[in-house]
Amino acid sequence: MSLNLQQLRAFTTIVATGSLGRAATELHLTQPALSRTIKRLETDLGAPLFERHSKGMELTAVGHALLPHAMLLAREAELAREEIDALRGLSKGTIKVGAVGAIASHVLPLAIDRVLTRWPNLRVEIIEGVWDRLAQGLMRHEIDLALSTVAPDTEDIVAISDCHWQDDSFVVAGCDHPLRQKKRIALADTLGERWAIPPRGTAPYAHMQGVFEAHGLGLPNIVVETRSVPVLKSMVARCGFLTWMPEPMYDVEAKARVMDTLPIPTVRATRTLTAFRRRQGILPSPAVKLLDELRRLTASA
Repeated sequence: MSLNLQQLRAFTTIVATGSLGRAATELHLTQPALSRTIKRLETDLGAPLFERHSKGMELTAVGHALLPHAMLLAREAELAREEIDALRGLSKGTIKVGAVGAIASHVLPLAIDRVLTRWPNLRVEIIEGVWDRLAQGLMRHEIDLALSTVAPDTEDIVAISDCHWQDDSFVVAGCDHPLRQKKRIALADTLGERWAIPPRGTAPYAHMQGVFEAHGLGLPNIVVETRSVPVLKSMVARCGFLTWMPEPMYDVEAKARVMDTLPIPTVRATRTLTAFRRRQGILPSPAVKLLDELRRLTASA
């Protein structure tokens, strides 16, 4: 049995859109034509892929089994077409990358600038988020590289061992925060202040929790949890909250005297960051170019 790429694209589009009508619109087909395409694929496989009901279409067990393979084949075909067209000068390649906030604020822009200087025909798509969002992006083929804190390899995602670097995280406060009036600030002084940080289960939360535990302290007064970096920064700069952030994430605000490290002599926590990719499949050449620049940057750092 051979799988037809057109049929696979029809299949994955229905899954992504949730209905035959929306998929037909996206694919510029009539619904009967799209229905015939899926029917041929189901005939080739010898089993139905969808259960049709009034609320839409749901995958069968066979459909669930086919989906990851269909997504991989469709993405690899797209990459092959993109690379060949780029070699012929007919189109631009695309770097699809995701990063946690600190990397998206500092290292990633520097690497992208270097890549685009050398390869001006490339374009870049970026998503920002904590690790669970980036892992999801890798598995859905939304991105080809994820830049985040070190995490164990899985069956599907692996770290790129020769691309890693470190940064330091601190307690961060507005430059006019009342705690700055104290001659000497201890970590315990922050316990009663209002805190805004990424939610429980994220790497920044665990990092911060480990620092407080190392000082024999419980968690501070966390009243806002959000994955949004702009919201965190606004809560600190405008509302007097404290947060926990890696230094590269707020260096621009520090230079502008908006927010900065709270001077607690005993608090300085280092973390290691690295690049990740899918275990299966070929890393697209645009992503390889970005990875090479990241290696150069991190080696010099």
